[in-house]
Parts: sequence; structure tokens; C-alpha cells
Amino acid sequence: MVAQGLYPEYWEADVVLRDGSTGHLRPISPDDADAVQAFHMRQSQNSIYLRFFTYKSSLSEKELKRFTEVDHVGRVAFVVTRGQDIIGIGRYDRLDNPDEAEVAFNVSDAYQGRGLGSILLEHLAAAARENGIRRFTAEVLPENRKMITVFAEAGYEVERRFDDGVVELNFNIDPTERSRAVMEAREHRAEARSMQTLLAPSSVAVIGASRSWGSVGYSLLEHIVDGGFTGPVAGVNPEAFELNGMVAYGSIAEVPGPVDLAVIAVPYDQVLAVVEECGRAGVKGLLVATAGFADDDGEGLSRQRALVHCARSYGMRVVGPASLGIINTDPAVRLNASMAPELPVPGGLGLFSQSAAIGVMLHAAAARRSLGLSSALSAGNRADVSGNDAMQYWEDDPRTRAVALYLESIGNPRKFSRIARRLSRMKPVIVAKSDVMGLQLPPGHAVRTTQAPAGALDAMLRQSGVIRVETNEQLMDVAQIVVGQPVPDGAGVAVFSNSLALGKVLADAARSQQLEVVRMDAHLELDGGQSVALPALEKALTEALEDPAVSSLILTLIPAVGLAPEAILPVLNRCGRAAGKAVVACFTGVLDPAAQLEGLRSGSGGGSDHEDATVPCFASPGAAVSALGAVVRYSRWRAGEHGVFAELEGIDEEAAAAQLAQVLSGVRDVGLRRLDSGQAGRLLGAYGISVLPSIPFDSIGEALEAAEALGWPVALKTVEENLRHRLDFGGVRLNIGDQSGLRAGIEAMRAELRPFGSPGLEIQAMAPPGQACVIRAIEDPLLGPVISFGLAGDAVNLLDDWAHGIPPLTTVDVADLVRTPRASRRLFGYQGLPPVDIPAIEDLLLRVALLKDRHPEIALLRFNPVLVSASGLAILSAEVSVGNPQQRTDSARRAMRD
Repeated sequence: MVAQGLYPEYWEADVVLRDGSTGHLRPISPDDADAVQAFHMRQSQNSIYLRFFTYKSSLSEKELKRFTEVDHVGRVAFVVTRGQDIIGIGRYDRLDNPDEAEVAFNVSDAYQGRGLGSILLEHLAAAARENGIRRFTAEVLPENRKMITVFAEAGYEVERRFDDGVVELNFNIDPTERSRAVMEAREHRAEARSMQTLLAPSSVAVIGASRSWGSVGYSLLEHIVDGGFTGPVAGVNPEAFELNGMVAYGSIAEVPGPVDLAVIAVPYDQVLAVVEECGRAGVKGLLVATAGFADDDGEGLSRQRALVHCARSYGMRVVGPASLGIINTDPAVRLNASMAPELPVPGGLGLFSQSAAIGVMLHAAAARRSLGLSSALSAGNRADVSGNDAMQYWEDDPRTRAVALYLESIGNPRKFSRIARRLSRMKPVIVAKSDVMGLQLPPGHAVRTTQAPAGALDAMLRQSGVIRVETNEQLMDVAQIVVGQPVPDGAGVAVFSNSLALGKVLADAARSQQLEVVRMDAHLELDGGQSVALPALEKALTEALEDPAVSSLILTLIPAVGLAPEAILPVLNRCGRAAGKAVVACFTGVLDPAAQLEGLRSGSGGGSDHEDATVPCFASPGAAVSALGAVVRYSRWRAGEHGVFAELEGIDEEAAAAQLAQVLSGVRDVGLRRLDSGQAGRLLGAYGISVLPSIPFDSIGEALEAAEALGWPVALKTVEENLRHRLDFGGVRLNIGDQSGLRAGIEAMRAELRPFGSPGLEIQAMAPPGQACVIRAIEDPLLGPVISFGLAGDAVNLLDDWAHGIPPLTTVDVADLVRTPRASRRLFGYQGLPPVDIPAIEDLLLRVALLKDRHPEIALLRFNPVLVSASGLAILSAEVSVGNPQQRTDSARRAMRD
């Protein structure tokens, strides 16, 4: 529950509107009275009538006071601003029934149709739930169809009633699968639209364009013009009359016509003023090539934050600062707003990088392979636009067949996982993320250190269907295949070579990548000249590719007399296309086959429109097989069963939320608070999770009473976390069947534990014997919720044999979680032991994942041990700690994160 007169910092957020522009959402304040009056007086008579059911030429002082002075608990109001102007207002007022509130909206006439109503509704509903409100009501005039549509399309179950000329709407505001899906779909459309403005602008201005050859401003303007950008281009420099043969303008305000994209290449101390000018001139998006912001020490961080705040306040998205640039090879756009000297050849790869240095490496690697791009974006410091935004755009872009991202940081991994999982089902997503970089944020972002266990990031990527690689070369190796070849539908591969030794090496490498070598011919005779060798080769390849067991083919050759790679490539291409299967070539002994074939492939970009441009060529058999293996694993994931988000019985989300609200009432710090057994039991019980009861005691008499209450036999344990499971240290005694045995056990245990400080003891009911497991869940500052599973004891304590998952988890995700630890074989029958109740473990993990996903206030949850037998399970110990960290904005409301 929010404290009276206060509101959480995360209630204030930048948001992306339906048209791709941005706005700033924040709680209203008394200082907004004049702005609210100005907003009201800009509205049409019809809009005022629809909001107030009557016409008001202005608002009275009493009305302004009521509208702008709220307690942020029973009465909450949000405004969305653009610059200094309010463009939308939404509010709720709690009714006599404390679980209900009346909600109302008012959107500026000039901004209607941009999704402001739905954004305000999401944020109001999230705030209301935090304040214990579960239901909204609204009164709307029948002719106000736009507002009725906002409620109807929000994904809630809306009840309607017509009474006295007014439509009364009522709906529960707890999130549903449909409301979450609606929110994600709106977020996707808005962010994709914002990227459309940046990557496919109708006009461009370069601010800081220079006549000095070699300068950033000179190069950017030259590359845009020479690349053949199809729209108007303007150079802005107050000290020049002419730039690149064009008239120069003194400021962005002087440029005739609207400007979609402003490319900024002025000194860093001038950038903020230029951003302000762009905002006033109506520019839609910014590319900031200038460095010296958060990539620099000192005041650079504050400069960067001011830059982003200013840009977003005017509705502009920002690429950079310190960006290498953006590229779009679409013939209808032809944008090269980058430091690359030439527009890359068109192709099907969408490419994202952060730092300029990495961007240069990636562009060079793509050029060496003549691998064409659909578009490319270098985010620099990633102050605003991120890889998540780029993926939203590429998901809908028909020219992009595969996506490659070199991530030096992941700012919102949970959102990344959600978008990547959706995108990967349609298009391959390749991610280079080096282990040595770990999980971090780029310069200029809020400092958050990860607490996620090792392997959690890999689990998130694997769960999302991402093809994970380590280097930029591996990134391009995989990209060559997925852009120019069909994705194999199986692991069966045919291996061809003109060298027996090389063929065997390739076959062994293929098997190490979990590929199945179903055909192999290492005796190709290619030294008889093209007229004989090429027809024979084509016949052999065609026959192999017609085999239903063959899903892909690798040809590796040592140089043959009179037969250059350029002659073989068309044969491979024809065979692969005719069969509709992936074909990969490796020309061993050629220093750089991609360079040798560049003349043949140039202009095609590896795209499918050119007959000889689709076959990926490698110099190393290992690289070829490794890349193909990665693609086949991705194919297996895409074709596999992904499961469903199970509808579980016995879930009472409202009761859990109420329990957490009660525990955290008035808490403003970020410290952890451990729940006592009663609080934890009520919280877990709301999700159908029960813990085997235990009773602490001080005296032997209390212990005997506890044992009688629980029923014999009982277990005697210490409450010390590190000892309560250790038979070897005397921390637990099992199967105590009577009073005399309990007395003796207590005395002996107290004596054994005296060296450990005489910790307290408790009595617990005995559970059926079974395999001990551990379940742990945390709220990580970077990854969000992380669920971990392992077998208790040395497997996790010494060998770190954990499996990890990132909620939300499907039924298949949970099944993988149970089967991933190396020691999990003990759960399925091991050395004569019967298999345990796997469905019971999976059900418990699904409940934990759902609990953790819906309630980020739960900072730590640990079940240790969970005893799993052949007929069920029992949780012997549960630790639950809660806190008040900043809420995950992507789970309940749309907001732009740093």
C-alpha cells in the first residue's frame, strides 16, 4: 500500500505512444493547476461535453484544486506531458466499497488516436492494485465510443449496463492472460513504429555537417548523399553557406519542410541545445554520433541523462550517443547515416551492435562474406534505443529474414526474453554475448548489480530460442547460413569431400555437434576438368539431397586441378535450391574463400534473388560444422513443443497480494524482511503450496506437547539453517517414535550442538522418505525473477549442479528445468530406486514460477529440502523474504527503462 501523500518513484515513466513518439507520464501535482486549465481550454466543446456531461468554458478554482490535489492512495491522477503541455489526464477515485474505484480520462484533441487512453488505464490499474483496489467502474456517454473502445479492448472482462442515458462499465483490473497479451501487442506496435521513423525516415538533416574532409560531420553527410538516400537531405552549419554541393542552413529551424531524423555531430557541449532546437522544430528522431557523454568520466553521465530527458519530453527517440550510425538498404530508403564509407549490399540480415568499435568489426565481417544487410543500428551508449526496440521492428520487417545482435549489455533481460522468444519462432535470432563481459549495463544507466547465479543468463537465452555464440566471427558464420539457406528440418547431414582424411575429420566434427551423418562420400574425383567433374558432382549432390533422411549437406574440398571454387558454387546453389535444403561449402586451402568469391557474389548480398549468392562458404571445416550445428539446434527448438502457461487450480492472487501489502505496508526502503512461518504459510497457501508443519520449543514439556499435536513419529531439528539438514553434525534426528526417545534425542542434540552456540530446536512431522531437492527463487536487479532447481546436498553445494529458468515458465520450460541438472537421473529411477513423482515436482515449480512472476516483492524464496517420493512430495523448510524494490515496469504497465 502506498503511503498517504507519497507515491513510488517508478510511477513516473516515459512511454511510447501508438505513433512511435514519446510522452512523459507522472502523477499530478498541485503545481499543475495552470497547465490543467490550459489543457481544458484547448479542448473542443464536444470533448468537454463527453468528459463532464456538460460544457464548461473553464474550470473553477475549486475544481482545479480537487483535480490536482490527490492523496495517491484513494485518489490517484496521472498526466502525460509533451514538453511543458499536458496532453492526457487519467484518474481514479475510490468508492464507498474500498475494493472499487471510478476511473475517468481526458485526452487532448490533438493527441487522440495515439493510445494515450490505454496507457493511462494500464498505469492507473497498476497503481490501484498496489492500493488494494480490485475493480474499476466508469460512466460514459453512449456517443463517447472512443472511450468505450479503450475499456473494451483493454483485455478485461467488461460488464455494461445502460441507465439513465449513461453507459456504466464495470471490470476487474487484475491482469489476465488476455490483458497482458493486449499490452504486449500494443507495446510491440508502438516501439516498432518508433523504429520505423528512425530506420526509414522520409527526410534527414545532419547537424554539425562540416566541409572539413575526414570529420564526423563531413563523413556522415557525404555517406548519406553518396548512398543515394531517397528523401530530402539537409546540412546544418551556421558557419557554412554550402555543404556537399547543397545549400547549408544555419539551424534546424531554417530547414524547409518536416525533418524525420536529425543526425547530430556537434561537440558534446552543444548537443543538449541542439536537441532542444530539434524538439521545438518538430523533429521525430535523433541519431547522436557525438561521444563524451556517459562513455566519459565526470559530468558526461548527467549530460546524457539531460539529453534523453529533453528528447523524450518532445516525443523523440534517441540512437546513441557515441553511435556508429544506422543503415537501411531498402531500395525505397537507401539510408547510410553511418561512418561506413559505402551502403552495404542489400540482404536479409538485421544487425544490432552497441559500441562503435564492435560495429566496425561486425560491418567488416559482413563485408568479407558479402553478406547483405536489411538494416543495421549501432546503439552506442544505448541511452534510449536498445536491442529490444530493434527486435520489435525486425519482427514485422519483411526484408529481414534473420536478426543478429552483439550485446555488450542487456538493460532489460526479462523484456528481451519475452520479445526474443516470440521473434525466434518466426526468424532466427543470433546473439553474441561473451562470458567474460558478464551481465552489465552500458554507461549512463542506473547502477544495478546482478545477483543471478552463474548460468542464469545462458538459461534465459536458451529458453528464448536464441542462437548463442561467443564472437563476431561466429555471429557471421551462423548468419551466413540462416540468411541464405533454408533452416534444416532435422539433424541428418550428408558429408562430401575429395579427401578421405578431411571427410572423416568433418564427419567427426559433425557428430560432436549432435548432427547425424547419414551419408558420406569422401572419394569425389574432381581432377578431370570442369566438363567431367561438375556434372558428376551435381549428380552426386542431387542424389544425396533427395534422400529424406538428409536435411543439410556439407561439401569440403581441398584445391582441385582446374576447378576453382567459383565454378563449384553455382552447382551447389542449384542442387540446394532444387531440394529446398541447406548446403554449406568449405574450401580448405583457400586463405579466404569469401574474399576470393567476392567478385562473383558482390551486388547480391547473400540474398535469395541471386542464383550464385546463397551458399555459405567457409575456410575452416570446424567453423562450418559449428555454425550448422547451432542452426540445427535452433531448428529443433523452433519445431519442438513449447508448452503452455498452465492454468493451475487453487490460486488466489488477490489473497497473496493482500498478504504482501500487509507485510510491506509503509515500507519505503529496499531492505529485506523475512516472513515468519505463519506469514509465509498464508502467502504460499494462496498459491496452493503447503509446508510440512514444524513447532519450535524451549522446554522438553513444550516439545512433548508439539509431538503429540503433530503425531508420532516426529523429526527433531535445529533451527540453524546450515545445520538443520546435517545428520553428520547432529542437526537432525529422524523417526522418533515416543516420549522417551524424544527426551533422549533433545538432550543428545543439545550436547552435540553446544560448539555451534546452542541454536534453538523444533519438532516437525515426519515426511515419507524420498529424494531431497532444492528450489530457489530470487528477484535479480537485472534478470528479474530467476527460478533454480537442483538435488539437495553435494550436487548443489559442491558441484553447483543447478538448472535455472526465467518466468514466465511454460510446462515444457519446467520439464526441462527438472531434467537439466546432471544429478537429475536419480529422480527417474537410479540403481534400483523407484522413479519419483515427477508431475508433483513440475506442479510445484509451476506454482513457484507463477508466484514469483506475479509478485516481484518476493525477493527470495527457498525450499530446502523438498522430499519427493514415488507418490508425492513434502516441503520440509521454507524461507521467504520480501522487500520493496523498484517494481518491474514491463509486467503491469508499459514504460521505457534505462
